Amino acid sequence: MALPDAAFGEALCSAVRAQVEKLGLTIGDEPVWAEASFAEQADPYSQEVSVIATWRGKQRYGTATFFPDGRVFAEYQVLLPHPERADSYVESVQVWGRPDKFRGDPVIAEYMK
Repeated sequence: MALPDAAFGEALCSAVRAQVEKLGLTIGDEPVWAEASFAEQADPYSQEVSVIATWRGKQRYGTATFFPDGRVFAEYQVLLPHPERADSYVESVQVWGRPDKFRGDPVIAEYMK
């Protein structure tokens, strides 16, 4: 299994933290690239093999799928109150794209009533 380049991984981790910081929140130094575990997963339709990075064991859980064409999709838990909406919290952030142009969005959830 060929692991993603460390520079790519570090850039992805920085992009995840940046998505959280755009909301005025912080998750410290998480995710840490060196703490990811890796596995391969074959797409059932195309049979292309992607590398899945997983972070678990700390306060938060996250995954990143590195596709054979160089794209990535990552989701990392935030689990903090939304800074502007008292009835909501930031469940996670998502980051996708390529290292030269990551995009991302938060996943916002409402508290159960």
